[in-house]
Amino acid sequence: MKGALPLVFSIAWTHVRSRVRQTFVGIFGVAVGVGFSVMMAALMEGSQRDFVTQLVDSLPHVSVSDEQRWPPRQPADIAYEAAEIHGLTTKQLRPGIKNPYAIMASLEAWVPGAIAPSVQSKAVIRFAGRDTAASVTGVDPRREVNVSKLSTQIRSGSLENLFKASNAIILGSGLARKVGARVGNSVVVTAGTGRTISATVVGLFHSGVAQADDGQSFVLIKTAQILAGQTGLVNELRVRVKDVLSAREIAHRIEVETGYKSLSWQEANEDLLSALQIRNLIMYTVVGAILMVASFGTYNIISTITHEKTRDIAIMKSLGFPAGTVRRIFVVESMMIGVAGVLFGWVLGYLMSIGMAQVEIKSPFMDTTHLPILYSPTHYAMAALVALTASVIAGFFPARKAAALQPVDIIRGAS
Repeated sequence: MKGALPLVFSIAWTHVRSRVRQTFVGIFGVAVGVGFSVMMAALMEGSQRDFVTQLVDSLPHVSVSDEQRWPPRQPADIAYEAAEIHGLTTKQLRPGIKNPYAIMASLEAWVPGAIAPSVQSKAVIRFAGRDTAASVTGVDPRREVNVSKLSTQIRSGSLENLFKASNAIILGSGLARKVGARVGNSVVVTAGTGRTISATVVGLFHSGVAQADDGQSFVLIKTAQILAGQTGLVNELRVRVKDVLSAREIAHRIEVETGYKSLSWQEANEDLLSALQIRNLIMYTVVGAILMVASFGTYNIISTITHEKTRDIAIMKSLGFPAGTVRRIFVVESMMIGVAGVLFGWVLGYLMSIGMAQVEIKSPFMDTTHLPILYSPTHYAMAALVALTASVIAGFFPARKAAALQPVDIIRGAS
């Protein structure tokens, strides 16, 4: 029927406008549901992104070590696959990556990011009679600034200070507190090889990750090689890629090309990422529950309007309105309430997100910061989709009931 659609909207608008108080209650219910869902999604995903960012920034995106993922097969196993041989001594190999700078040059030709060499070792740091075990990482400051946030995490001194003193060392803030050392003090570093050097503290760094701050230190590559007793040693390549999500694929390709074990940050934190996926599921479940509760308000309002407009329904059906048209009228009414609620909910959610972003967090365990909020159009679209779907479903059942009414039954019941 030509012009039926504008007529449906006109009747639906008349019904909604005639019950202003109930309409506003329904709009308010949807708006609150949408607003809180947007705010919660922004807060929870923002905190997750912030946590992952801190985790990723504190570690290389890909670490190429001088290990192999699977131990090499013994020559006897290769020659005699049916034989079982015991008591063979594993062949001793010189530690370190072979031709590390040639490998770096090869990788730099295709890896979208930066690569830096490093020397990883364990040592005991002694100062004022206190001994503390720590990891000592030898780095090249010129390359390190491209693969880690170390230069921005230094609280006292600078990364370039490693060039300004003999056997310079940068300590984690927690490690410095353990041994009681400050910038300018000389500490004794004893490596696992038994070699001992006197190192000058030229800086302190604070990453916010307790494990790193309490047990990590940095020296020049040459200093680390002296501690290891091996000139030219490089036992790790630190890789930082432009797209952190592509780290796993890049690590796999590096391992295939070099033969050395390449560990991406995703592989190193698989358990944590699995927990975050569960957290996301809980978040979306809570958000959906909030929107579903809001949809019940829409259902009650449409049911009330349907009950109060039974005489109008009888008149419309007497005039020849099909049941489908009557049903569409009440579905459109619920859509009007839902759309208005979504628009107000978007504004409410945005204002609440801004308010939450102003909350300041102070803790003795980390720097003063604010609640991390992620402003994403996806959150608004998701909240709108769920809210409108719930509104349509909430309006459909009263609409179906209204369309099934017969004019004779309505008039007989009203008399």
